[in-house]
Amino acid sequence: MIYLASLSAIITIGFGLICLVAPRYSLGLIHLQTAPDRPEAVAEGRGTLAGFYLAVGLLCLVAPSSAAYWALALGWLFTGFGRGVSILLDNGRTKFNFGSILFELGLGVAALPAALAV
Repeated sequence: MIYLASLSAIITIGFGLICLVAPRYSLGLIHLQTAPDRPEAVAEGRGTLAGFYLAVGLLCLVAPSSAAYWALALGWLFTGFGRGVSILLDNGRTKFNFGSILFELGLGVAALPAALAV
């Protein structure tokens, strides 16, 4: 089961790298657009998304600990929770959101065995 937790970290790092090197592309994957006159939107992709994904994913692989995997697991589980709230409150019942919530919750659950390991 620890392999699934490591795979979750690797996938998270992959997302981080895509957000860092191709922020417009990565934002497009999640159905967001940047505007030419709003460079801070691109900075969100490189900073907020890439920074968090890379930091947590790399922490799990470089300095693995229960706390690192808790951060990874809870990060993905709360991402799925937030998407679920949006599905319920924002009329967000789309195939994209249902697929995304399964993927996000899956990454969070995959990290749980390493988080629970003592």
